[in-house]
Amino acid sequence: MASNLTPHTSSKQRNFAAIALVLCLSVLLIGAAYFGHQFYKLSVEQKQIKEDYSLSNNVTFGIFSVDRWGEKISAVVDRRVKGFNLTAKQKAEMKQQVEAELHGLVNKAVSEITKPQKGLGGKLKKLAFNTFVDVDELHAQVPSFAKTIVVKITSPTSLAKIKGIATTKVNELEEQTYDHTDTTITTVESNIYKKYQVKNAAGLDAVVKTRLAQIKQNSYQSVLIMLGCVAVALLLWLFIRKKTHLHTPLFVMSLLFASVLLLVGVSAPIIEVDARIQSLHFALMGDELVFNNQVLFFQSKSILGIIFTLIEQPKLDAVLVGILLLLFVVILPLLRIIARALHVSCAQLFGSQKVLRFLAFDLGKWDMADVMVVGIAMTYIGLNGILKSQLSGLNIKNETLETVTVNNSALQLGFFVFLIYVVYAKILSFLLRRMDERNGPCT
Repeated sequence: MASNLTPHTSSKQRNFAAIALVLCLSVLLIGAAYFGHQFYKLSVEQKQIKEDYSLSNNVTFGIFSVDRWGEKISAVVDRRVKGFNLTAKQKAEMKQQVEAELHGLVNKAVSEITKPQKGLGGKLKKLAFNTFVDVDELHAQVPSFAKTIVVKITSPTSLAKIKGIATTKVNELEEQTYDHTDTTITTVESNIYKKYQVKNAAGLDAVVKTRLAQIKQNSYQSVLIMLGCVAVALLLWLFIRKKTHLHTPLFVMSLLFASVLLLVGVSAPIIEVDARIQSLHFALMGDELVFNNQVLFFQSKSILGIIFTLIEQPKLDAVLVGILLLLFVVILPLLRIIARALHVSCAQLFGSQKVLRFLAFDLGKWDMADVMVVGIAMTYIGLNGILKSQLSGLNIKNETLETVTVNNSALQLGFFVFLIYVVYAKILSFLLRRMDERNGPCT
């Protein structure tokens, strides 16, 4: 009787083990999918924040804006005008210049009156001047007149009038150089400041810096947990390598983990191109005009983003490349995952297995995910080198101007998730062939 129950008990144990394995892996799969989705949401938010920041700090609205230069120059001039005061040395020099002018005026007047006169009136004026005017006494009074004039000119009331005139002229000049971008700048800034609940550029910098740091930390955590779930599923192969009856459910669940990696890898940003002028210092009137974080170019793209950008282009060749990338990098890998799951689990339900085996095995020749990884890496290396070369030419340092450029371009976490998918898919291909060699074609 015991011998009759043994096969039945063994079958029940196998079914229970398979169900338990699937349930445990389902929990891990849900965790991987959840944290993969969280990472995707964080990457989208990071991209949006950086796009808003790059728009607010774009060179078009900064270094290339006449209005911005006008505001900064006007501020410098205004500070200089309002802070203008004459030192004792400058007053003494002014007094000397006024004395020289007054002595010149006296000499000119004396020479004009004492020159030979033809008319009776002129002769009478000359006689009266020589009789009643002492030229040396006039020159002796020049210093006191010069002092009075300097005191009058440098009085607070007179300086205030001079500063008012100078400020008015500066404002008129600023209005004349209006380049019609101020309205656009104000609109963009007000919308972005309202979105991030700040009042100025300094507040925006602080909020963006804090939020990006949080997103970076949370993104790393989400990716690590997601990959941890995948790693646990992969390590299970080592523990149940001799329990062949569990290979099929484990392989099907492993394919679901692969699909999570693929979807996250193609949808999250893989590369970020960020070229900017970190700082520009321009010396003017003993002061500095400063521009910081002027973004020259910013783009953050995912694989799907690159594909859809190509498809949306008006040129036929770009559309064709986009369609081919969509086919070989996204559609075919997903199709292979489905075909492999069907091949190991229920191939016997299909009348002909040739098509299924082709999709599961031979279609790998057309799967270009690994080629895409190499292409992205090579593109980044080449683009990074070009940007560094071009930006180095913008680094200037002399007595009046100093610029510092920075290249913040980098591969993003999405690229490494996609790379891990490619490696993971290779491992699954190896496991599938081992299963196929050991068990033969599914029947």
